[in-house]
Amino acid sequence: MPIPIVNSIASWFLKKRFHQIELFLKYPNEVQNELLLSLLDTAKDTYFGKEHDFASIKNYRMFAERIPITNYEGCQHIIQRARDGENNILWPTPIKWFAKSSGTTKSKSKFIPVSQESLEDCHYAASKDLLCMYLNNNENSQLFTGKSLRLGGSKEMYKENGTIYGDLSAILIDNMPFWAEFSSTPSNRVSLMSDWEHKMQAIVDETIQENVTSLAGVPSWMLVLLNNVLETTGKKDLFEVWPNLEVYFHGGVSFTPYVNQYKKLLPKKGFRYYEIYNASEGFFAIQDQNNSSELLLMLDYGIFYEFIPMEIYGLPEEKAIPLSEVELHKNYAIIITTNAGLWRYKVGDTVRFTSLSPYRIKITGRTRSHINVFGEELIIENAEQALKKVCKLTKAEIIDYTAAPIFMEGKKKGGHEWIMEFKRPPDDIDYFNELFDNALKALNSDYEAKRYNNITLNKPLIHVARKNLFYDWLKQNDKLGGQHKIPRLSNNRDYLEALLKL
Repeated sequence: MPIPIVNSIASWFLKKRFHQIELFLKYPNEVQNELLLSLLDTAKDTYFGKEHDFASIKNYRMFAERIPITNYEGCQHIIQRARDGENNILWPTPIKWFAKSSGTTKSKSKFIPVSQESLEDCHYAASKDLLCMYLNNNENSQLFTGKSLRLGGSKEMYKENGTIYGDLSAILIDNMPFWAEFSSTPSNRVSLMSDWEHKMQAIVDETIQENVTSLAGVPSWMLVLLNNVLETTGKKDLFEVWPNLEVYFHGGVSFTPYVNQYKKLLPKKGFRYYEIYNASEGFFAIQDQNNSSELLLMLDYGIFYEFIPMEIYGLPEEKAIPLSEVELHKNYAIIITTNAGLWRYKVGDTVRFTSLSPYRIKITGRTRSHINVFGEELIIENAEQALKKVCKLTKAEIIDYTAAPIFMEGKKKGGHEWIMEFKRPPDDIDYFNELFDNALKALNSDYEAKRYNNITLNKPLIHVARKNLFYDWLKQNDKLGGQHKIPRLSNNRDYLEALLKL
């Protein structure tokens, strides 16, 4: 299909869709409220709906009083019934698919229900919206002259009791409309290969033959792939391989630690980076402006949002608030109710609102992925901003890292112990550590107070990891590829000790 025709079809769709987007931009709380009542009405005759008498719930207050907030462990038993093939348990339409997710904090697998509605009205709708927003902001885009290189999960699909489970990306690829495969690379056959290391080379061999105009995938794994592409082709940057490459759509982990490495691989001025916020539970937010670090919260994908302020998260007085009550620059845990039958479910992510009109967010980390043993409240956002700043000052390049507390013993003070793997290590690790410590103090006043005169916390202890340490740890734990991530910050030493042994 000629490009002008494709672009005009896309712009027609955009104009049509933009009217709906404008509706939730203008009336966000009304759209969310209407959505909640619609979800309750749709599921009122399910087992869960009858148990909580959805039919009599008339407003948000009644909904919040009637239905308890839960995490995966709290609703696992009822999800299992749906996995065993029982219908009409959490959602009225049959749930055939379950996205297997290990999360980042527990090795135990989670099986997240994926309904036909969530596939169509959330995940696929978001993919279209992402393209529309990008084209709207970049009218001269040649995106459709070539293909999108998508890097998804590496697991096959497994059948059990008439239901199917696998990586979300595998489910999305398996259900993708036939025309979508023509516009993306690698082929489904290669995308769904289960052996990550063989798959990586197969992707390189297949995609270097294509005219790739966009990239899509998790930054850490995409970096491994792109370095393999340069190694295989012997080229010095990616534009020598794919001259028409113009944008990278990324999500899954923070992009901050990887920015400088990507700029070396993609040195052309004007190359675009677009962030997305999706998970096994749903697609939540999209970067809607060029060169922005803020994500627009999408309010009409069949997901009703609530938020718990992190200062009361996990405490007896923990209480969720609706979108209409959030404040700027506060750290919140996200709670979702979805068109796949998750009801007041803790996703495990934390966000901060950067704008309330429209509602835009930044992802700040995970509810469990922080260090707060000594009242220092160190979150991933602090760590990544500090690392970015210090790497720039010392010309170091970081690949991966993890950190855990050093617990107080007798008269010994506490501290934080870090393992960092560098692509290019700093010349002087002690100087790097000093700058890093100061950067954390500047970003986090609680950390600064605990570090004052070494009262509670000693200076960080940094181990420079050997090459491929984190890769080997992931391989050993059968977590290569896909959505698997390195646990960044932890309140216990389990991950750190396992890595130190390697």
